[in-house]
Amino acid sequence: MRKFFKYKGGQLPLPLFFPDATRAVVKSIDTSDIEGTKTPGILVNTFHLWRGLTEGVLEKFGGIAQFMDFNGAIISDSGGFQVMSVIKSGVIKGRITDQGAIYYTSEKKKEILTPEKSIEFQMKLKTDMVVVLDDFTDPKSDYEGAKVSVERTISWAERSKKEFEKICKEQQLDEENRPYLLGVVQGGEFMDLRKVCTKELVRIGFDGLGWGGWPFVNGKLNFESAKVIAENSPEDYFLYGLGVGKPEDIITLAKLGYNIFDCVLPTRDARHGRLYIYNFDSIEEVNINEKNLYSYFNPDRAKFLSDDSRVSDACDCILCTRYSKAYISHLFKIGDFTAGRLATVHNLRFYSILMEKIKLQLDNK
Repeated sequence: MRKFFKYKGGQLPLPLFFPDATRAVVKSIDTSDIEGTKTPGILVNTFHLWRGLTEGVLEKFGGIAQFMDFNGAIISDSGGFQVMSVIKSGVIKGRITDQGAIYYTSEKKKEILTPEKSIEFQMKLKTDMVVVLDDFTDPKSDYEGAKVSVERTISWAERSKKEFEKICKEQQLDEENRPYLLGVVQGGEFMDLRKVCTKELVRIGFDGLGWGGWPFVNGKLNFESAKVIAENSPEDYFLYGLGVGKPEDIITLAKLGYNIFDCVLPTRDARHGRLYIYNFDSIEEVNINEKNLYSYFNPDRAKFLSDDSRVSDACDCILCTRYSKAYISHLFKIGDFTAGRLATVHNLRFYSILMEKIKLQLDNK
């Protein structure tokens, strides 16, 4: 079983939670804020950066880390979820073919994201983990539709790995200094397809596998498909809960062997005035086995405008060590940008404490 995630700065002990820095920024905070929360890394979005960065900027800066001056680890996703979710939902005109994801940015301009283009761009980003393009299984798919997405996912995975190995050879990247390559398992709610997809991706050979597709059933995570992936993956594989973000879900998946997570939840909630609070009197007392692990603090409630207590006694972030509930409530009331910054810093520190506690429990097993 893997214990560490290697990156350009060294090694990070697992498990890890990376917030989403979609366009090379975690909204409302800068890289020094991220580092101050003891957050070890971030996830950047291939699709948005591919479309948004000026041509040549990555070459000029030497990669996305130097561009945003970030010293932690960085994972790049494939961009497939964003493209295919909007195509399959009908938000933009396009179609999925065996060649790739074809979409139209205007009446006349056609774009296509292929497995090769996704890998090529991610290698220009120079991230520490690269994710292959997969065909997102529509949660409304019947068995035959899900089977087609699995077959295409496997085909694209083979093409992605071939392109990855070609670029590694061109850039003289060996096993030690190349990025990790992650495959993504599709198959929807059909467990036999999930198993086939997992086994085929293992046959192709990756550093780890991601739990792809839409994992929710009636608003709750379906851990059955997560178990199928874990049970059919080699022990030394990374297991990545793509987009998994609720604290209780991370804890459950970590017990199943999953060791990487990312989500927009803590940062998005922070900007909308939803802060995560451990129900304990100190960081040392935080116990992830407690059912009543955490609650929410909503600073937009009028009753907090004169509350001089700290937001959380079980947190050492800048908000909790310097400011009162009254002050953060005031900032949200007047709509100042500082409110989003302090709330985001707090929620990210909540998550880094969560991962510290999970790691401690796993180490003591």
